[in-house]
This record gives sequence, structure tokens and C-alpha cells, in this order.
Amino acid sequence: MHPIVEDVPFTLLRFMNQPLDLEVSLYELAQTVAPSSSFVQTSPATFRALLSSLIGLLIENKLPATLWAKLPHASAWQTELKQYCELVNVPRVVYLLSSHKEDAPVDEGVTGIVANSGAESATVASEEIAAQSRSTPVSGSDASSEVVSLQLPANTPLRSDYFLLVGTDSLCALILAHHPKPLPASSEGMAHESPDRKQLLQVLCSFDQALIQAVFAAIQQAINTSNLSEIIISPLAMTLDQLFSQWQSQFANLPQQTDATLVEQLFAKQVQRQEELWARMTAYRKQAETIDALNAQNQELLNTIRFKDEFLNNVGQELRTPLTNMKTALTLLNSPSLKPPQRQRYMDLLSQECDRQSSLITSLLELVRLEQVAEQATFQPLRLSEIVPGVVSTYQPLAEEKGIQLAYTVPDDLPSVSCMNDWLKQIVINLLHNGIKFTPRGGQVWVRAKQQGDYVQLEFRDNGIGIAPSEISKIFDRFYRVRQPAGEEVGGVGLGLTIVQQLLFHSSGSISVKSKLGEGSTFNVLLPIYKNSTDTLF
Repeated sequence: MHPIVEDVPFTLLRFMNQPLDLEVSLYELAQTVAPSSSFVQTSPATFRALLSSLIGLLIENKLPATLWAKLPHASAWQTELKQYCELVNVPRVVYLLSSHKEDAPVDEGVTGIVANSGAESATVASEEIAAQSRSTPVSGSDASSEVVSLQLPANTPLRSDYFLLVGTDSLCALILAHHPKPLPASSEGMAHESPDRKQLLQVLCSFDQALIQAVFAAIQQAINTSNLSEIIISPLAMTLDQLFSQWQSQFANLPQQTDATLVEQLFAKQVQRQEELWARMTAYRKQAETIDALNAQNQELLNTIRFKDEFLNNVGQELRTPLTNMKTALTLLNSPSLKPPQRQRYMDLLSQECDRQSSLITSLLELVRLEQVAEQATFQPLRLSEIVPGVVSTYQPLAEEKGIQLAYTVPDDLPSVSCMNDWLKQIVINLLHNGIKFTPRGGQVWVRAKQQGDYVQLEFRDNGIGIAPSEISKIFDRFYRVRQPAGEEVGGVGLGLTIVQQLLFHSSGSISVKSKLGEGSTFNVLLPIYKNSTDTLF
């Protein structure tokens, strides 16, 4: 073991005479020596901002100083320290401590306190800082400007601590940080990370002389109790005894009081750096939000394109089917051996497929027109009692022809609904036509309306063939047609319910269906009650 200098305060000697457990950290020591010390839990970014403020104060005022530093070894943490070491005509001594082999530069081929000659080389940042010492001869405490690197064993009690101890003629300050695990070596971004990360540190900034003396003594004792064969000093010409002697001489000259003006400057710098940090974090968040929004828009566009491609593919298939049937019928009509009943059957097929083609094109145009006018739609108050009876009377002859009883109940005192006149008529027409189409002879179709909260419910019920449970979720899909019993054909292009759903969507309404096979179906439409601008003010 190497002796520790004797000319230190009695309280400090009392502490130093008690052996340090290798597991005791500077953080635990500070809490023992000065229980009132205020450690703050903060992010590595804030810790680095505090370090930068203190070193920046030295640079700005060109203060000669002695520094003891143990910092995370990514180069981002060493930037300001390197700038301070590059000042011209400013005497300074910097001691760089590390607890990782890759932290400290090693001079190869030089004998000294080096047990592991195969140690890995240092990071570029530490190498550049330590290079200052190679250009300046080491002459003990008389050296006016030098950088000394001290690499400690991996199991040093300092392994979970980071610190910067600064001494000038008018300032003595300590910044101490503790984390159970060392900060990652490979991530320079740790110095710039968001303050809400889980990699938090316990950080203390102190000007208390008793605490600083205790920490300084603990650093020496931690080195003193380490395996000396694993300690590496650069420049290697210096022994550990010489290093401790130099430390004690320099520490003894540190001021007992700190200049209040420098503290004020340090506080102002920290506030400024913290504001800059938050400004960067805000900018990063805005950039991330913008990227997320652009990604969402991009995904939406991709979905729209994919949906459009699927729609066009379905349209092509739906248009091809009636054309194929018509072409087949025309080919068969040219047969010289065709009998009159067969000819009539093919003529009926042509007429039916032409109607189907016309209905398909009309429905497609209706969908296209709906998308074009939806954003410019102007809603007006509409009374169901003025629209539903007219549509029902239009379909009364068709219902009678099929032997279906058609009825409606729409009270006159229902509130007006918010919709476009043409849209509301189209909704009633499509659902009424749908009910009649899927109801066999002798069946019934009802239309009922009633108020339900802020909506008016319009119910279309029939006792027709019903819908299978597996098909209910698909009936509003474009071009989907419900399967029919064998031997029955009701036609349709599979767009009627799709159009109804889209009309209600753009009217802030909705539609739902309940159905059982063989018992019929009930479609419930909800339309919002019309409210004018004055209603919304009260």
C-alpha cells in the first residue's frame, strides 16, 4: 500500500483511517459524510449539461485549474474537457481516471506499474486528451500543464461513480454522479438522450469543503486498496507514490471558499444549457411526431391505392360477366337450328344482362359521384313523413305484383333529420327494394320510424329468406351478393347496401342488421336529428 499524505484535516484523517469496503461507492460515502447532501435523480443528458457548464466556465474565464475526472468514455463526454486542455497559456493539470481497459491510453514498451501488457488501446477521445501529457515533461508538482491518465481495475469501488472535481484559485467544486451499472461505452448518444429515459443517475453538485475533502480522500484510498499490478498510469514514467504526492500538494492549495461570482456564472450557464437541451428535445419530439404523421399518411395512401386496385379489379370482373353472357347468347341466336322457345329464352337473357349491366354502371357512377360531392354536401332539415310515404307508394305496385304486403308507420311529430334530400330518398329506395326482393310471395315488409335520443331510427323489416350468420358481416362489402336457395335468382350487382352505408357515413348516421335464415331481416338506420347553429350555442 502507498501512504496517504498526512497534512489533511482531522475529520478527514478519521475517515481515512477506517478501511474502505471495496463495495462502498462515492455516492454512499457522500450520504454518510454529509447526510444533508441533495442528490437529484436525473438523466445522463442533464448530467453532461452540468459537466459542460462547469468546464465551460473554466474555458470562458481561462482559469488555471487542477481537475480530477472520471467520465463515461464515449467521446461525446470528453468534448469540453478536450477544449479546455487545448487552451494556450493556461496552466492546468488534468487527471483522467477510468475503470475500463479501453478508457485509458497505454504507452507500449514502457515499464512501470503495468501488469497486463496486452491491454486494449484507448478510445480516441481519451487518447487525444492524454496526448497533451506526452508533449509536456512530467516534473512532479512543478509541472505547469499536463494530463495524466490512471486506469483502475474493473472491480474498483469507483466503478459505478462518475465525477469531476475542479480546483482553481477562487473555486472548488465537485459534480458527482452514481449509477448501479456503468453507462454503455458504445453509445455516444447517451449524452444527448431524452430526459425521460430509464437510465437515470443520482447526481450531486457541491461546494462543501468537508464533503469534497472526504471524496478526494476516498478516491485515493480506493486506488490504494486496489490490486496495484492492474493499475496503469500514463505517462508511465510516473509512479503511484509520485502521483499521490503531486495530488496532495495540489489539493492543499485549493481555496477554502468559493467566489460567489463564479457560482452565479455557473448557475447561469447551467440554466442556459438546460434550455438548449430542452429546445433540442422539443425539436426531436416534433421531428418524431412529423415522421409518425408522415408514416401514417403514407400507410393511408398505400391502403387507398390497394383498395382502389381491388375495387377496379372487382369492377372489371363484374362488367365482364354480363358481357360474356350476352356474347354467348348472341352466338347461340345465330344457330340455324334454333327453335322459337330457345330463341325467346336467349332474348330474355340478353335483356336481363343488359339491365344488369345498366344497373351496375348506374351504381358505380353513384358511388363515384358520392365521393365527389360528400365534402361539399350541405345538410338540410328533412321530415321523414314527407319522404318515406312517397317512396313506399312508388314500390306498392311491385309489392302487389309479388303478393307482398307493404306498410309503413312514420309519425308526423318526429323531429327533422340532418341529411341531403337525394341521399335520404336513395337510402329508403335501396332498403325498401332490398326487402321486397328477398321476401317471397305472401310475405310482409314494414317501414317504421321513431325517435331514439339524438337520432331518428328508421326500421326496415321483412319476413323473407333471411341472411346466414356467416354472411351478415359481408353484406355491406362492395359487389357482395347473398347466396340464394337452389333454383332462385333475384339478381342485383351487390352495391345497393354499400351505397346506403356510404350515404349514412357521410351523413353522420349508421346502419345495423339483424337476421335469421327463414325468418327475415331487420335493418336499423340511425339519422342524426337536425340542429341549427343557434341550438349549438346553448
